[in-house]
Amino acid sequence: MKDDLEPTNVELRYKIQPRKSDAEQALANNDFDPFAMRDNEHPTTDRETLTHLLKASLGTGILGMPIAFMYSGLVMGIISTIITAIVCTHCSYVLVKCGHKLYYRTRRTKMTFAEIAETAFQRGPKWCRPFAPVAKFSILFGLFLTYFGTCSVYTVIVAKNFEQVLEHWLKFDIDSRVLIAILLIPLIIIAWVPNLKYLAPVSMIANVFMGLGLLLTFYYLVQDLPSIADRELFTFGTLPNFFSITIFAMEAIGVVMPLENNMKTPKNFLGICGVLSQGMSGVTLIYMLLGFLGYLRYGDATHDSITLNLPTEEWPAQAVKILIGLAVYCTFGLQFYVCLEIGWDAIKEKCTKRPIFVNYVLRTVLVTAAVVLAISVPTIGPFMGLIGAFCFSILGLIFPVFIEIIVHWDTGFGAGNWIIWKNIIITLCGIFALVFGTQSAIKDIMATYGPAPTPATIPVPSTA
Repeated sequence: MKDDLEPTNVELRYKIQPRKSDAEQALANNDFDPFAMRDNEHPTTDRETLTHLLKASLGTGILGMPIAFMYSGLVMGIISTIITAIVCTHCSYVLVKCGHKLYYRTRRTKMTFAEIAETAFQRGPKWCRPFAPVAKFSILFGLFLTYFGTCSVYTVIVAKNFEQVLEHWLKFDIDSRVLIAILLIPLIIIAWVPNLKYLAPVSMIANVFMGLGLLLTFYYLVQDLPSIADRELFTFGTLPNFFSITIFAMEAIGVVMPLENNMKTPKNFLGICGVLSQGMSGVTLIYMLLGFLGYLRYGDATHDSITLNLPTEEWPAQAVKILIGLAVYCTFGLQFYVCLEIGWDAIKEKCTKRPIFVNYVLRTVLVTAAVVLAISVPTIGPFMGLIGAFCFSILGLIFPVFIEIIVHWDTGFGAGNWIIWKNIIITLCGIFALVFGTQSAIKDIMATYGPAPTPATIPVPSTA
């Protein structure tokens, strides 16, 4: 019996261009079709998957887009946002595409991000096979650390938004730790939503809340707009700061495979008009519009979050904070799902007697741990900025293209090895994001915990 870990093509030299894809070869031989064989108890439709994708990409980091445009200029901001979106979307596309190829090669119907990396290394050239366990562990550890920290930061964000409104009306200070503790039960309830199918309405509500909050924000931005000539169109000196904000606000690599794995029609996730392209196109337009109008309206007075520029004494501005707080609360379940999937996969084989009970105990323990962390360190945001800068640049940009190279190793890299050259460019972008994102996060940490705040701090938005 042939070893499953051995590559199907024994030819060690790669061809210039593969003749047929794995899917075409398999279907031509009436072989295994992973999409027809996939068995999901509660599959999500294309629309539900699109709703989840929009919510994952439209995090609180979008509120930092106006100051990102201040760092880049109006025209350069539009160009750079499109480039960032293309790179992030392409890396997600590459990851899913490699997963689909490996489905046919391994006769499996679904895989996680870590399983794709592990399988690609196992079936790749001999030099990379010993690193398969390392690749899997690195991805699992990075995703869990990032998304667990994100859940903790989301708890703080929700509490802070409500704290500002309550203090305005009650006229006395409220300890944010008390509000964070009060959120424990509501967060456990949303974490108990059993699967992504039932979580889709929650993501839809979150999109409505975020949409209303952004509409009210646009209401302020379009008033008394100055001339475009009064703003910088191209700024190159602080362009790295733009990318350090935008790429980590837009990146959502951790939820891509969970969404694809739960789809009723996973083939529709990819393609020019697929779910991924539709979602990221809409996200990119919203990012550009908010960034452009925010910087045009407030210029050099733009704050780290555009909501800080809104007049706090007016009820529409207060409504923005409440709506965004509710949107982040509703998003908690989607971000938490990544942590839950990793944790449950690690223990489910040992919990065969009462798996449902243990699963819900795990959910409760993880949420409680995230809330306790938020109570212990309410200023955890800058540290998560550092973790996000490190993890998302590696997980979101470098790992997917490296997996693509290994998956194509025995079939070829296209005419002129264009896949190799393309991936070298993306890897350089990942290193660029890693260096400047880490630098920006360290400045933010120093500003928060240093003896005196610096006059200008480069923000690092939520990793969501």
